[in-house]
Amino acid sequence: MARRDASFVCQSCGAVYMRWQGKCDACGGWNTISEEVAVAASVPAAQRSGRKGRPVALETLQGTAKPAPRLVSSIGELDRVAGGGFVPGSVLLIGGDPGIGKSTLLVQASAALAARGLKVVYVSGEEAVDQVRLRAQRLGLEQAPVGLAAETNAENIIATLSGGPPVHMVVIDSIQTMWSDSVESAPGTVTQVRTSAQLLVRYAKQTGACVILVGHVTKDGQIAGPRVVEHMVDAVFSFEGDGGHQFRILRAQKNRFGPTDEIGVFEMTGRGLSEVANPSELFLSNRDAGAPGTAVFAGMEGTRPVLVEIQALVAPSSLGTPRRAVVGWDPNRLSMVLAVLDARCGVRLGGHDVYLNVAGGLKIGEPAADLAVAAALVSSLTGAPLPADAVYFGEASLTGAVRQVAQAQARLKEAAKLGFARAVIPAGGLDGLDPPVAVQPVTSLAELVAAIAARAPRRPAMRESQTASGREAARRQVEHAHWADDEEG
Repeated sequence: MARRDASFVCQSCGAVYMRWQGKCDACGGWNTISEEVAVAASVPAAQRSGRKGRPVALETLQGTAKPAPRLVSSIGELDRVAGGGFVPGSVLLIGGDPGIGKSTLLVQASAALAARGLKVVYVSGEEAVDQVRLRAQRLGLEQAPVGLAAETNAENIIATLSGGPPVHMVVIDSIQTMWSDSVESAPGTVTQVRTSAQLLVRYAKQTGACVILVGHVTKDGQIAGPRVVEHMVDAVFSFEGDGGHQFRILRAQKNRFGPTDEIGVFEMTGRGLSEVANPSELFLSNRDAGAPGTAVFAGMEGTRPVLVEIQALVAPSSLGTPRRAVVGWDPNRLSMVLAVLDARCGVRLGGHDVYLNVAGGLKIGEPAADLAVAAALVSSLTGAPLPADAVYFGEASLTGAVRQVAQAQARLKEAAKLGFARAVIPAGGLDGLDPPVAVQPVTSLAELVAAIAARAPRRPAMRESQTASGREAARRQVEHAHWADDEEG
């Protein structure tokens, strides 16, 4: 006789509780816990199974069979993130905000693979077949031989795929709408998402078809559903962007068959998503080169160098606790740079509001941006514009020294290609370097601060007394700190 076991599961992260509560302790979400009932047999598991396990054949690390070639979609940015194409038998999970362009990208990829003679099936659990056709007509892809289906039952989908010719790629849009007959719970619950994903993963491993799952995201940008789904799949991609910018970024968070630090840049147009061959030109477009507080950072996203503009605004604060607002960078990293400027360089920012922004909406994670951020902050504080033809990169240590970073040659080549003539880089990274631009090495942040303070505009003495709390006072403060360091040395 079956026994019904009730548990309370968070629909955002999959945490299980014995009783209902308003807030999930694991993810912090409110009103995300709901009751789920699972049917289990009252007979012990050892008695339910009448057979013993069978031994399996063990293989060696050396194999004679050649791996199947990757499925190349001819969309360069997508293939780059996937590691050169989709691996047969792999399962990918793509997450992103609603309306960001996940379905548009996958329709384009499905049409590109189908045009090369591959069997591609697109299963939509959120839209009808006619709605998918309308999107394909808008993109000009209605002639592509892609199989369409509107189904949410996982067993029906697998039976359909197994009953016809071998399928090379399957798109499931989305995994939150799938449900299975083997469990009794509503579609979209943690149990159904986990069970449906397990069935699709098993189908991919047995048949060699590449399965792409579309996942919803929570309010904080994490993929909704149980974390075990991310562990079951072979790759997890995040599709980022916002309505204020026309470009989208595809980033790999997990990839068993390729790098996890590559990004693909797309631009949303009326004809769908188009590739951006040179993202640096897009991020540096409409740049105000003569304004104080802006610095160009030469960064690396995987194997691709990307130049972005760092914007900083330092203003006197009337609050007891000054504001620290950061967009596109780590707030903790900004706090560290501010502390180093205060303790090692004499730049006092404790009474100023600091606003930092990475232009274009790109998110930077590498510490090589410390030097560019420090240059933008000091430039905004002193009112001294930085050279318009200069790029910055280098990691700042807690002692105030500037440490070298990897792939400096690739960063400098990208800067030279975009017309930059000089670069401010760590002095320790010049060994074996063939710079295509003029290089200004710096050993510490104090040296950088002194160079920027020397460019600060000087004002008449009468106005100095009237603007003692403004930019002129900040310039005198930085210069005084530099002279004091020289006297101590």
